[in-house]
Amino acid sequence: MAWRLLLPLLALLGVAPARADLVYVLNSGDASITVLDAATREERLRIPVLREPHHLVLTPDGTQLVVADSGGNEVFFLDPATGEVLRRVAISNPYHLEYSPDGRFLVVASLRRGQVDVLDARTLELRQRFRPGDKPSHVAFSPDSRMAYVTIQGDGTVAAFDLHSLTQAWVEKVGPEPAGITWHRGELLVGLMGSTHFVRLDPESRAVTPAFSLGRGAHTIYPAPDGRALYATSRVDSRVAEIDPETLAVRRWWAIPGGPDCLSFDPDGRIWMTLRWSRSIAILDPVADRWETARVGRSPHGIFFKSMRHGAAFAQAMPGAVSGTRPIDAPLPGWPAATPPPPAGIVPGSIPRAPVLPASLRVRP
Repeated sequence: MAWRLLLPLLALLGVAPARADLVYVLNSGDASITVLDAATREERLRIPVLREPHHLVLTPDGTQLVVADSGGNEVFFLDPATGEVLRRVAISNPYHLEYSPDGRFLVVASLRRGQVDVLDARTLELRQRFRPGDKPSHVAFSPDSRMAYVTIQGDGTVAAFDLHSLTQAWVEKVGPEPAGITWHRGELLVGLMGSTHFVRLDPESRAVTPAFSLGRGAHTIYPAPDGRALYATSRVDSRVAEIDPETLAVRRWWAIPGGPDCLSFDPDGRIWMTLRWSRSIAILDPVADRWETARVGRSPHGIFFKSMRHGAAFAQAMPGAVSGTRPIDAPLPGWPAATPPPPAGIVPGSIPRAPVLPASLRVRP
């Protein structure tokens, strides 16, 4: 490779080569974390955990990556620049977890134990435990950090929690098997795994209305870092769609076999996603309209792109890059500098529709 030939010359000149960007992938079926070199797609490190890691989030100051091992009842705090395990903390069945936008609380959804825990973000002391129903799944917040919203997958509801009073505010039916949830311009967008579509939930009136349809196993939705698009996934029909943030219309979609699940973004506008039914991730370039894959471990779920070129600034300044559920109330200016206009209507990608998966694989947390 050309870069290997350059290393001796750089050493003679006293120039240190730039560290490669890293990609963290949680292998829920292998009890491990794969750390990839983002440029070469090669595995740099394999970090063992206890049993079943699913989701991860960056700490509010950008210095640590928090990995939730739900089966092992622990969270791992990693140095995102090196993959070093800095500490481990016992937490009851942490499935999905998010920091409130003000950095005060860490909210943990426990899928198996039917609980939602509100922890002090600094000390990890349990401040309140709620039992809102069957299978609490994903967490989102209001921009002012007052409210936390959690999808309750087994009951087909969304539960709201007031973080000022530490009380449950309400619960509302939204549809079968709600999973991914995000705040978007005054509303909540929720993916219904037991259906083909996403719905809008007004947190004030609690009215539920259709948003858009994507395919069976409608799952998660993430704001792009620049706020100019949303990206949604359907795991059963294996699709990823670009959504207009103003109208919520589907601009275009790609059929990517393997069950696209969690997403992360890099500073060049590419989308990195786990493919839940295969030992791989996909890297989608929406501008070039093409994608490629890289091998990881079994049943990959959570994913995080660590930009070494931009340090912590990229993830911290771009809410969509942190975890997908940090709220964006309006488009963020200035990145990328030039974005081509989206094509009109629905434009399928060049890859044919993925085959229908067996029924046993269609619903999986």
